Amino acid sequence: MLSLRRGSVTAVTERHEGLVRLEVDGRPCVAYPGLTGAVALGDDVLVNVQAVELGLGSGGFDVLYANLTRGLDLEGEPGAHVMKLPYSPLQHAVRHAEEEGTELRSLNGLPIVCCSLHSQVAPAAAGLGEGKRVAYVQVPGGALPLSLSDSVRALRERGLVETTVAVGACIEGDVACVSAAAAFVWAEDRGFDAVICSVGPGIVGTASPWGHGGVAVAEAVLTARALGGRPVLAVRYSEGDPRERHRGLSHHTQAVLALAGDVVVGWPEQLDVPKELERVTPVDTTGWEEVCAGLPLAHMGRGADDDPRFFAVAYAAGRVASAHLR
Repeated sequence: MLSLRRGSVTAVTERHEGLVRLEVDGRPCVAYPGLTGAVALGDDVLVNVQAVELGLGSGGFDVLYANLTRGLDLEGEPGAHVMKLPYSPLQHAVRHAEEEGTELRSLNGLPIVCCSLHSQVAPAAAGLGEGKRVAYVQVPGGALPLSLSDSVRALRERGLVETTVAVGACIEGDVACVSAAAAFVWAEDRGFDAVICSVGPGIVGTASPWGHGGVAVAEAVLTARALGGRPVLAVRYSEGDPRERHRGLSHHTQAVLALAGDVVVGWPEQLDVPKELERVTPVDTTGWEEVCAGLPLAHMGRGADDDPRFFAVAYAAGRVASAHLR
């Protein structure tokens, strides 16, 4: 069941395109004006409080569900008829790229960096380098709204990502696609040099090796390979994570490898290769810290100084993909 609470907007702290950070009766909250309309101080609102009340690590804020002051009788997107979040209380129609049609049947070697964790996206994009046309494709497995990501916002400001694509249940992208296959083909059809594919922030996790959001990247790898792309996997590797299942090569990455099979894995040539990785593509990552300077590098509260190998390995995936640029 939904856990909804009625309240009043007591502060508006940040406004970004597609995202507003605010407080409702003094509690942190986020709003997506593209869904629920504009929001202002004093508005009478309904907020979903369940994530906070469950104490979820990624749920440190409420989410605005409806604005009773100015969010009623909103018009839908003109000409849209394919639903996002269909048959849920948040269903709404959005124009999807597939509706335009395409004759493409192959990705023609398009490099696709596949990240199982959103905090890998920034270093992977830095590894691809500046001056490239890069599309960011988000698949379900973490947060669904693309506008929530501070990393993607920073990458766009720096010119490391040009366009965003929301796949499936994901929302708030520049472009919407029903499937990852359609998103990859759309990027190739529009002449992008590379794609970065990832789940959103706040990955879904359980005690099962298969019950986590990172498994979605296995489908991305298989799809890219089947369509003639060049998938490169950014493996999740950490020496700072206190949890045994994520220390060294994460069990998330091991699950992806088991499902996706043979895939190119970028690895810093300066580091020893974990025994669980049978084959890697080594690449020089010297100076990755300087290249990533100014980008939001954070993973479970740890930065580049706390867990440098986590970010260096993601950067290596971007470097390997850059070698495949056509």
